[in-house]
Amino acid sequence: MSMFSIFSVSGSAVSAQSQRLNVVASNLANVDAVAGPDGQAYKARQVVFQTTPLGAEAASGVRVSAINENQTPGRKVLDPNHPLADEQGYVTHSNVNAVDEMVNMISASRSYQNNVEVMNTAKSLLLKTLQMGQ
Repeated sequence: MSMFSIFSVSGSAVSAQSQRLNVVASNLANVDAVAGPDGQAYKARQVVFQTTPLGAEAASGVRVSAINENQTPGRKVLDPNHPLADEQGYVTHSNVNAVDEMVNMISASRSYQNNVEVMNTAKSLLLKTLQMGQ
């Protein structure tokens, strides 16, 4: 693997973690949502990563292969006066767990930062190599 493929590997990871952060942001924005555009309660989404080969070299990167909805039922709150209440008077809220999403956000943010640091280190090593040749 050449030094230049490090940028491809880390770049693909940065892109994937960026998508993960966007999904987490969407989940957190809908943590208290009662109904989405389709009239149903918002369902938390999770990113699924997949290894992907990068060119003819032995390097592999990562990409988002799917964004799945969590099928766990949302919490029900008794509020018979709410316009979206069911026949028994319960309103179904989203199934987003704010604590889980914050942990997911911290993990994605750290992964993003680590991959940026890998690219910065590779850049500085390449610059040092060029300076040695002068």
